[in-house]
Amino acid sequence: VQLQAYGGGLVQAGGSLRLSCAASSSGFSMRTMYWYREAPESGRQLVAIMTADGSTNYADSVKGRFTISRDNAKNTVYLQMNSLRPDDTAVYYCNVDGVVLATGRHADYWGQGTLVTVSS
Repeated sequence: VQLQAYGGGLVQAGGSLRLSCAASSSGFSMRTMYWYREAPESGRQLVAIMTADGSTNYADSVKGRFTISRDNAKNTVYLQMNSLRPDDTAVYYCNVDGVVLATGRHADYWGQGTLVTVSS
């Protein structure tokens, strides 16, 4: 199973982007999903979480601006980012843990990262 993250890019402050993270195999059942970001000056930060039951949690810095969601049919998790600010500039990574259906085993995968740059 591979996770393909995409949707990053260059946007002006106040703009929006939607990141997507798709699992390459339908034989993987996603459970808890995470979005992290990493900027050179601040290290890796947990941005958003969505659990299997749909509960969500966000870093204080993005509450009210970012929304994590999922499409189980597409095995995809999203991060809608609104009111973007220059300090949101980072490489964003998705991380998903779940179950490989063929084996019943737990597995944890990371996407390759997608760069978000917010200009002032």
